[in-house]
Amino acid sequence: MKRSQVVALMQYGHSSISKLLLDYYAQIGLTETEMMLLLHINRFIEDSHPFPTPMELSERMSISDRECSELLRTLIKKDCLRMEENQDENNVLYETYSLSSLYERILQEFFQETKGNQQAVDDDGRLFEVFEKEFSRPLSPMEYETISVWLDQDRYTPALIKAALREAVLSGKLNLRYMDRILHEWHKNGIKTPQAAKEHGEKFRQQQTGNRKTGKPKGTLPQYPNINWLDES
Repeated sequence: MKRSQVVALMQYGHSSISKLLLDYYAQIGLTETEMMLLLHINRFIEDSHPFPTPMELSERMSISDRECSELLRTLIKKDCLRMEENQDENNVLYETYSLSSLYERILQEFFQETKGNQQAVDDDGRLFEVFEKEFSRPLSPMEYETISVWLDQDRYTPALIKAALREAVLSGKLNLRYMDRILHEWHKNGIKTPQAAKEHGEKFRQQQTGNRKTGKPKGTLPQYPNINWLDES
């Protein structure tokens, strides 16, 4: 192919596509075929042909016009595509496709994720402050690293880590090694929330009380004091 032909091909035109569409279409429940159909509709709209027929769409895809019709109905039900009525200068009504609902859903997903990430960052930051308040001193670099490992590698939630901190405070064992053993014990028992930790502790205490009444030997699990696991004050 000659250089002039390559230049002409590159100047043929470009379709404007938001990166957010490519990043989030799967998260709002769109398949690759559905997304490709929407991209083709977007291309038709840019070319001043806002209401392509299923046959026109299928000519640019690897599916039949019947399949295109079914996909169009599905996209409308998913509220990722809308049919709108417009009126020209001669008061003649005509229909168009609109992708506004698709963009609204994409933006909603984006802002929800951004808000969730920011909330996670805020929770993590407050977690370090809670530890420094309980320790009555700044955390050491090693302590920062340990807590970061709990969050980033072990995937313990800030709420569960704070529950382990309260356990350590009430047990008079204010050190991260003791808290790490608590978190490991909870993880081993599938405990992921303060509520589940509370139920686990209550069950263990009931078992210990029953063992003492019947004269059975005590279990090997650590004893937990009777504390309000969900009290954030």
